[in-house]
Amino acid sequence: MKPAHDAPAPAGIRPAEVTDWLAARVPALAPPLAFTPVVGGHSNLTYVVTDAAGTRWVLRRPPLGHVLATAHDMGREHRILAALGGGRTPVPVPRVVGLSPDDAVNGAPFYVMDFVDGFVLRDAAAATRDLDPAARRRAGEQLADTLAAIHAVDVDEVGLGDLGRREDYIARQLRRWHRQWDATRVDGIPEIDEVHARLSASIPPQQGAAIVHGDFRLDNCILGPDGTVRAVLDWELCTLGDPLADVGMTLVYWVEQGEDSALLPSDGTAAEGFPDRAAFCARYAEATGRDLSGIAWYAAFAYWRLACILAGVLDRYTAGAMGDQAGDGGASRFTHDGLAGLAARARTVLDEGKFAA
Repeated sequence: MKPAHDAPAPAGIRPAEVTDWLAARVPALAPPLAFTPVVGGHSNLTYVVTDAAGTRWVLRRPPLGHVLATAHDMGREHRILAALGGGRTPVPVPRVVGLSPDDAVNGAPFYVMDFVDGFVLRDAAAATRDLDPAARRRAGEQLADTLAAIHAVDVDEVGLGDLGRREDYIARQLRRWHRQWDATRVDGIPEIDEVHARLSASIPPQQGAAIVHGDFRLDNCILGPDGTVRAVLDWELCTLGDPLADVGMTLVYWVEQGEDSALLPSDGTAAEGFPDRAAFCARYAEATGRDLSGIAWYAAFAYWRLACILAGVLDRYTAGAMGDQAGDGGASRFTHDGLAGLAARARTVLDEGKFAA
């Protein structure tokens, strides 16, 4: 279905101004443009931009309402993509077209990148429909290889050495997300404060410093029909720090067949053919040489952090900051009970010292 070029622009887009801005950077642009919100994310707003010739790009901008001072930095995302792309690293990312760093054009900073065609697998049904079992296995292996490639980037060589402090990552994350929890606190979930205290008292030694994507999982990647990762998306939480934090977050989202995925927004890895979490960890460990024997701690941290992040997401939904992209129903998963469930899983993993889905 072709986009309706005469349809009203969605919230968060000034079509005339964005068209002029993009035309100055894409000489072959064929106005008018259609802007289609991408449903499924829970933070920055994403739109597919299509011109009259059918060429597509992707525009990213912050939520519509008030956001944390250090969050939703479009310049930071643009910088990361530009540094990793263009053949400078083996990490697959879309090519960036340009950055509008202030509010002058569209009422908020934004950047535009090339559209990468492929599959985004948000659930097991999509994974089963779009990839055969062999491609699903390759996709799982590719996720481990791609995460290893991200963590192998020489940040100084690509100009990202000052992206963030390299050491003490977990302690800083614990402070940051607990501050957000205090700002968007949901009553009746004492486990979040309890788990925060336990995590803060038991931080493992950091195994080196690397780029940390911050939200690496199956549905933040675009896949080809053979399961190859064509692009890694959603770099808004990226910084430098402890690479095992990425592994822990990926494991939390790595739902295996027969497991309950009600607390998570996606369960694509539950489709037949995907390797299990143990195989993912083994492949990553072989590629990087890192010791994953304490990875359960990082999974507990990831559950806790996700609860804090989603408390902020709920706050933005309530305030209307997600505009036309609030219709994915994702917020309904993260009610009081949902946040409490994530915190409870974090506590269980800490209690048992092993990953529990």
